[in-house]
Amino acid sequence: MVTIALDIPTDDSGHFCRFVLLPLSAQAKGEPSGPKIVTSVIPGPKTRAGLQDLDKLQDTRAATMMTDLDKSIGNYVADLDGNIFLDLYCQIASLPLGYNSKALIEAATKPEMVQMLVNRPALGVQPHSTWAKTLQESFMSVAPKGLTQVFTAMSGSDSNETAYKAAFMHYQRLKRGKDGVVTAEELSTCMKNIGPGSPDLAIMSFDGGFHGRLFGSLSTTRTKALHKLDIPAFSTWISSPFPSLKYPLEKYQGENDKEEARCLAVAEEKIKQAKTKAPIAALIVEPIQSEGGDNHASPKFFQGLRDLTKKHGILMIVDEVQTGVGPTGHFWAHEAWNLTSPPDIVTFSKKFQAAGWFHRSELRPDGPYRNFNTWLGDPVRAVQAKTILHEIKSKDLVKNAAETGAYLKKEMFGIQSKYPELISCVRGQGTFIAFDLPTSDQRDLFVNTLRSLGVNTGGCGSLSIRLRPMLVFQKKHADVFLDAMDKAASCHQHKTK
Repeated sequence: MVTIALDIPTDDSGHFCRFVLLPLSAQAKGEPSGPKIVTSVIPGPKTRAGLQDLDKLQDTRAATMMTDLDKSIGNYVADLDGNIFLDLYCQIASLPLGYNSKALIEAATKPEMVQMLVNRPALGVQPHSTWAKTLQESFMSVAPKGLTQVFTAMSGSDSNETAYKAAFMHYQRLKRGKDGVVTAEELSTCMKNIGPGSPDLAIMSFDGGFHGRLFGSLSTTRTKALHKLDIPAFSTWISSPFPSLKYPLEKYQGENDKEEARCLAVAEEKIKQAKTKAPIAALIVEPIQSEGGDNHASPKFFQGLRDLTKKHGILMIVDEVQTGVGPTGHFWAHEAWNLTSPPDIVTFSKKFQAAGWFHRSELRPDGPYRNFNTWLGDPVRAVQAKTILHEIKSKDLVKNAAETGAYLKKEMFGIQSKYPELISCVRGQGTFIAFDLPTSDQRDLFVNTLRSLGVNTGGCGSLSIRLRPMLVFQKKHADVFLDAMDKAASCHQHKTK
């Protein structure tokens, strides 16, 4: 077998750090034994040419790789040049079972899947005869406690948008009272985009939160200005501060408690102030603010939010688009909060390979077609979700995420202590882990160095690198990442000296 030496420049003087990469094992099927880098630069020439060709038709400026799916397997993704990476970014946190999952390939050949592919139904007006059974065997089999209904959607943004609509309809229905009479004035004014038919209502979100890029969801997104620039917004939709915690959490518990109490007090004051301008129908919060920098809060903070929503008669929406379906060591991350009453709505997408939201029956619209579109999700994805769930349960993959994540984080703390001036704030739940670099430029360079070592990760916030591995990510894969992280840190430390 031939080993591969990779030289990474440390500065402009011609000095290099040399790393030796293990060769790909000679097995025809199954995962490789480790990454394989065959090009001197990444992306390589074939990948760059492929992206240039695609760029004639679509904007590819955000693309970092062009994937060869035929050669990708399990936790490893291949590019067009034959480079093979351990993938800890996983199509932006959306792959649960790895590339070319045998279980999903088998499911794709079954008559149920073929029928849904060939005859995609408009689920709102012509649901097929097995749709209820599919819902029971997929989404409803893991519905969050207390939520007996599911609304299927197309994407995470779509899930949040339609959940907002449900919150507004519910608010207005309660306001109208028992008779529920809709006036002629409401019907006429809504067609002119004015009140009372188009009421001034709002959704509260939190600084640093990300909830999508459609119009309503974008108004609740509070991460990068790039997402929001030039797009009209709902100006009365307010945000409130999310706790800025200090790490390690145990060392700063008192200060962190005060910070969370401060944020809860600000949130309540904003809810009160909004009542005279644009009442808040619901608030939305992520269990871990993902795009905003992997920001955490304690169960006590989220219980405080639940108490506020109950006190002021607004709905609590938990956005589990990224955190749902197992990566935090719980199937739903909010399970770890042990709330005194469940959220009103929980949205999902990503690792379910499907999208939608769970809710209480009272949040159904008061008439047909009110929360509606042609597809109302995709039954193909629901069939996929059944297979994903079977694999998660039969292989105990949520437990695997908890145990592998605990091991990974412990070892990362060791690397952090070895390079304290470079790496900080290792944090996470399960394998949903992140760490910080001193500056955005250093973070971006570190991501690129990891990629040159055969490990694919992603950035979030302004300083953080996030790990979003698959549920089949194990300790042997963690060791590959840890080795690359240590080498990348050594290279960067040498460069700054």
